[in-house]
Amino acid sequence: MLSLALFCAVWEVGARASGNFAFPSFSQTLFAFLEMIGDGSLFWAYGRTLEPLVIGVTFSLLVGIGTGVAMGLRRDVEWLTLPVFIVMQAAPMAALIPLVTFVYGIGLASKVVAVVMLSLPVIAMNSYKAVRNTSPSLTAMCHSFQGSRWQQISKVILPEASPMIFAGVRLGVAEGFSGVVLAELLITPTGIGDLITYHRSIANFDSMYAVIVSIVVFAVVTVTLLQLLETALFRPDKRRSK
Repeated sequence: MLSLALFCAVWEVGARASGNFAFPSFSQTLFAFLEMIGDGSLFWAYGRTLEPLVIGVTFSLLVGIGTGVAMGLRRDVEWLTLPVFIVMQAAPMAALIPLVTFVYGIGLASKVVAVVMLSLPVIAMNSYKAVRNTSPSLTAMCHSFQGSRWQQISKVILPEASPMIFAGVRLGVAEGFSGVVLAELLITPTGIGDLITYHRSIANFDSMYAVIVSIVVFAVVTVTLLQLLETALFRPDKRRSK
């Protein structure tokens, strides 16, 4: 809280000292934020933005975790699909988002694809590494007790890999936020992207900054809640230390 208060104070002083009308102060941004909450425009924008985000992240979770676990368990699946995810993770996907419009148009589908392009590789690669780095001694112990392959997967490998898989989910959701905002700025201005584009076009910079800050706050709160859920489910050592 102290570091946050210091950041806001530096923002306020720096904006007032600069005298640049395109750099509003923290108090002006906060007032614009409260004004947009009061007139409901911010809630309406988030309602439009969350639709492709939820669909894209849900698809990425199902496909990413499933494919990542399959790559970690089977060498043939790894050989077939791992290069695709490596390329997706290394390539500048933000630069490829405008190309999506040539295939899917400017509707909901293109925004969902943009979210999937950024979040899917992170989730899949984390799931793959989590399964592949499972302790061999644990699987050997299961085998020595005559455990079947399914028992190894369900009772040893997946529980051992769950914390790292969930960490990948958290990172994938964060990337999904980047994907949906980029899609709304580059493909078609709707939702949060529409607010940013509109207030920038009329030089209403305090409202534009307010929208951008709200995105950061919303993403941070969501990722923090996921981290707390991860701690509650998979980190009993951290719960005891508290």
